[in-house]
Amino acid sequence: MVLVSYASVAMNSRLLLCLLGLIGLLSLPARAQIAAVASPSGPVPAGPFAVVDFATSEVLMERNAGAYWYPASLTKMMTIYIVFEELKAGRLTLSMPLGFSDNARAKEASKLGLAPGQSITVEQGLQALVAHSANDVATAFGERISGSEAVFAQRMTETARRLGMTATTYRNANGLPDPAQMTTARDTAILGVALVKDFPQYYGYFSTRNVIIGKQKIGLGVKFLDLYSPYADGLKTGFICASGFNIVGSAVRDGRRLVAVAFGFRASVLRDEFLVRLFDEAFALKTGGNRQKIWQLHNGGGGPATVLPYGECGGIRYEFPGDAAWLGTYGDWRTARTVFDKGQAQLAALGFSRLGKEWILPVAGNQGTKQAAIIADLEPAAAEKLCADYQAKKLFCQVKKASEMAPPFGGFLR
Repeated sequence: MVLVSYASVAMNSRLLLCLLGLIGLLSLPARAQIAAVASPSGPVPAGPFAVVDFATSEVLMERNAGAYWYPASLTKMMTIYIVFEELKAGRLTLSMPLGFSDNARAKEASKLGLAPGQSITVEQGLQALVAHSANDVATAFGERISGSEAVFAQRMTETARRLGMTATTYRNANGLPDPAQMTTARDTAILGVALVKDFPQYYGYFSTRNVIIGKQKIGLGVKFLDLYSPYADGLKTGFICASGFNIVGSAVRDGRRLVAVAFGFRASVLRDEFLVRLFDEAFALKTGGNRQKIWQLHNGGGGPATVLPYGECGGIRYEFPGDAAWLGTYGDWRTARTVFDKGQAQLAALGFSRLGKEWILPVAGNQGTKQAAIIADLEPAAAEKLCADYQAKKLFCQVKKASEMAPPFGGFLR
């Protein structure tokens, strides 16, 4: 009996080890979803991505496009799709008023933050969803169309299935955090294509840069539209801590439209710049009908990964791979920004076409908070040459490696 007991324990232990190993293997895709992509100044961690030819639905480029991911405000693309359906069916018109319940007004930012009893038009609502990613507006649309946001989310998921988005589940209309609300780059690309194809009469709203509410102009816009002008013509960005910075973009060159999706960046500017590079590479590829179609990709594996744990999400982070040029620390933001602008101009004068990024760093000291003027994400040669030029003129400039740009940033007081 004792021998049997030991054998049983041993067998159970081996079974447990096998199960743990299987769990470990199943968890590998989630970690693998975040991997480096190239940038001019060094590798950048990023999540899944995909580029689709609009006319043929062929996949030109992709990585982990079937992996689960949190959509964040890309959720609003489906909200808008259903609003377009309602407009086409005549159940909504652009001039109809859109009211806000207490539930809608209580949503977290970004939002319009209207007063009780205040309303906007359906058209203003569409503009606010794109230009300001307004969470209260998304909820207001859901309640207007389906009676409650929960019922509207069911319609969103049903619509996703009808479009072939087999791994997408919606729980709300705005994309605020919900662990059960997930999508994939594959599914999101399908939705992007459908918005252009099914509603050409309304698609132009995805290039909205601002909305006028009363006397106030509101809008964050989609910076990718400017970065990839004149080719880019729309879609949407999204961010929550867990998802990182997501984007869907559409662009037309020489009469050919592509739709691209990129997830999981740690900074919005790195996301936008990557999408530009992705489009440039994809437009150079030909489609002859023999590439895999977007709906043929394996869907729903692994994840979702967490890009920014909530403990890291709100702090100041240097997320760039490139070097930084520290040009001194000053008493106010305006002075620091002026110094930054002069540094950028000097980089151009030295012959560099790729300039750095603005990074004005607040640094707390005994005499209050000062502002460090920093040109971020430079290629090493650019940072070194700029500082050598400054130092030859007896001006302050220090090159900082990305590894040195870590909190609490006390070393930037001078």
